[in-house]
Amino acid sequence: MRKSIKKPKYIIGIDEVGRGPLAGPVAVGAVAINSDVYNSRLKKEFKGIRDSKKLSEKKRGEWFKKIKLAQMRGDIKFSVSFTAPTIIDKKGIVFSIQSALDKSLSNLKVKPEYAQIFLDGGLKAPKEYKNQKTIIHGDDLVQIISIASVVAKVTRDRLMVRFAKKFPQYGFERHKGYGTKAHYLAIKKYGITKIHRRSFLRF
Repeated sequence: MRKSIKKPKYIIGIDEVGRGPLAGPVAVGAVAINSDVYNSRLKKEFKGIRDSKKLSEKKRGEWFKKIKLAQMRGDIKFSVSFTAPTIIDKKGIVFSIQSALDKSLSNLKVKPEYAQIFLDGGLKAPKEYKNQKTIIHGDDLVQIISIASVVAKVTRDRLMVRFAKKFPQYGFERHKGYGTKAHYLAIKKYGITKIHRRSFLRF
């Protein structure tokens, strides 16, 4: 008798945000949706979503609101995990992204055998997740990764806005920690904060 192949119960999208900034944590967003719910409703509901970097801040906020509503209905599970600048400096960005990825995936509480995972760029899930696929530019090509991209970007951006209140002279609310001219000038004038990545600073 032929063995039946188990259909994955959940599709999961994973993306990272904040690999390159001079300040703030790196973030990894993971999103899980029941396969049947996704195919019957959410695929259509999230038509038009794309890589968070290609959306305006306003548009990202609108999509994030939709994602939160779907979460409240029980249609979506998502998690965003951070790795702090001190760990980035000590262990490196690759370790830090993987650490946040593992934590976000674990927070979804989906057993590996029930998951079909889609990851952006060079990301990889732990080996026990057999059904995984890494896709270059996946955050703009695969809807479930786009949803993860928006979740990670909005959550990290909002954290950087909170940091801006603590360190008002750096303009974190505008550049979110990236290496803009204004950010470099602020560092030269005021020095570095505890949220700066020392290993990323070159003067």
